Amino acid sequence: NRGELVQSLVEETGLPKNVVRAVVNALPTVVAKGIREGESISMKGFGSLYLGNNPAIGRNPKTGEEVMITPRVSVKFKAGSDLLKELNE
Repeated sequence: NRGELVQSLVEETGLPKNVVRAVVNALPTVVAKGIREGESISMKGFGSLYLGNNPAIGRNPKTGEEVMITPRVSVKFKAGSDLLKELNE
């Protein structure tokens, strides 16, 4: 939940709630802009967001025939070592 994230960040950083809320609200737009421009968004230790490529050829499960699938854009996340370490403690 966005509100809980904002509150957790306020408590962790000591920053004013309105500043944290503005950053959290801007994050999706900033990330989308970077990824759209072909960049990978990385935060050392936390992880990386990057553009994923979905295959454009699939298979009809009934007939086994290859079919064209409309290509889509997706975003992939790869967890960083610090995040994985925190989750596995």
